[in-house]
Amino acid sequence: MIRGHMNKTDSQAILDVPKDVIERAAKIKLLLMDVDGVLTDGTIFYVKGAEAEATEFKGFNSQDGLGMHFLNSAGIKTGVISGRESPSVTKRAQILKMSYVYQGHLEKMSIYEEILGLAAVVDEEVAYVGDDFTDAPLMKRVGLACAVADARPELFSVVHFVTRARGGKGAIREIIEIILKAQKKWDSILSQYGLML
Repeated sequence: MIRGHMNKTDSQAILDVPKDVIERAAKIKLLLMDVDGVLTDGTIFYVKGAEAEATEFKGFNSQDGLGMHFLNSAGIKTGVISGRESPSVTKRAQILKMSYVYQGHLEKMSIYEEILGLAAVVDEEVAYVGDDFTDAPLMKRVGLACAVADARPELFSVVHFVTRARGGKGAIREIIEIILKAQKKWDSILSQYGLML
């Protein structure tokens, strides 16, 4: 388990990220993730809806979202495999143009196999980000397994990388930047915004 740190002032370097993680990130064509505790901070809100029944709300990190747009523009697909079903996740995935959205699946391996076929990728070309025990089987299989900083500690021995950021607080963006820098695609993104250093 390696806890990451990135120097965002140097677009040419990925500091404090082990060479093995960089090499794995350079091969990634698909980023998959869990939702609760990864794409969100795990908090679930229920409010009374129009029909007086409880409606679920979740909060998403805008920097994670912009990072996913960067991945899309770089030709790297994204997707979620979640144990819960949520209309807010469906909407967020649509906004972020995610290619694969599977909800209501605690056992994720069969869904993962299906996605591999649809995406025409192999394990080494997939990164997966999780935070709890149900993510462990996929973490043991993919090319780049990542856990968020506040994941269950039992996962840390299974993954290749642990983010500095917590779930829903920029962890996905952190991983996206590692992938894009490893693939030498980050500088072109910075240049679009006049940020080349």
